Amino acid sequence: MNKNITIAGLGWLGKPLATHLQLLGYRVKGSVTDAQKAKDQTKGGIATFPLIIAESGVGGMVDTFLADTDVLIIMIPPGLRKNTGANYALKMAHFLHVIEESGIKKVILVSSTSVYSDEQGVVTEKDVPQPETDAGKQLYDVEQIFFNSPAFQTTIVRFGGLFGGSRNPIKFLAGRKGLSNGNASVNMIHRDDCIGILIRIIKEDAFGHIFNAVAPQHPSKRDYYTRQAKELGLEPPQYSDEGDEDFKEVHSVHIKDVLGYTFQVSL
Repeated sequence: MNKNITIAGLGWLGKPLATHLQLLGYRVKGSVTDAQKAKDQTKGGIATFPLIIAESGVGGMVDTFLADTDVLIIMIPPGLRKNTGANYALKMAHFLHVIEESGIKKVILVSSTSVYSDEQGVVTEKDVPQPETDAGKQLYDVEQIFFNSPAFQTTIVRFGGLFGGSRNPIKFLAGRKGLSNGNASVNMIHRDDCIGILIRIIKEDAFGHIFNAVAPQHPSKRDYYTRQAKELGLEPPQYSDEGDEDFKEVHSVHIKDVLGYTFQVSL
């Protein structure tokens, strides 16, 4: 039984996932980067430890954090969208070494559909990613070193665009004009489905797999965000007719075939 769950990264997704797992009877602990926040969240009912994963190595209460773990879920924000020159692959290589020494045997690595390039068009887990951006290349490199580690079994979950709770991309797009790629498909997933899929992987002991975790509906950006704006009483974004030559549409065959999972939130 995979009863002891450790979550590296108790953020927007990790913290509610921990709460759901506790309600299901799992023993859960997690990490944040700030020592005071770790104390506060521990008082709130989730055993939380400070953990720093840097280009120079891994710091914090690493041994205590990883001890007595049946399944380690890694959802460390790559920080690659800010163009800071961060070496996410190097950070995660350090973390990989620590995990290998810990004796943990099962890992879920949260990744992103950005490992696929727009030029690949319609893709499933059976398609080999061909990332073109630095962020996509680093994410794919990290996937490879974890998936190929002989020390433990890794399942990779490639989430699409995330929404749920207070997070909704339309809040940043409302009223904007001249946006490109209005005909491109959206590849989105609600937080409830993120949590549902991760829990199903644990329950089904589905390790050694790759999952594209994206809602099966793929409306165009123009249609989806116009509808979202109207539902929230916001000004819809305006899209130009340029920039629609290449875009990806991410599908999954393994979510249904391996997990038998049914999405809760439709687009």
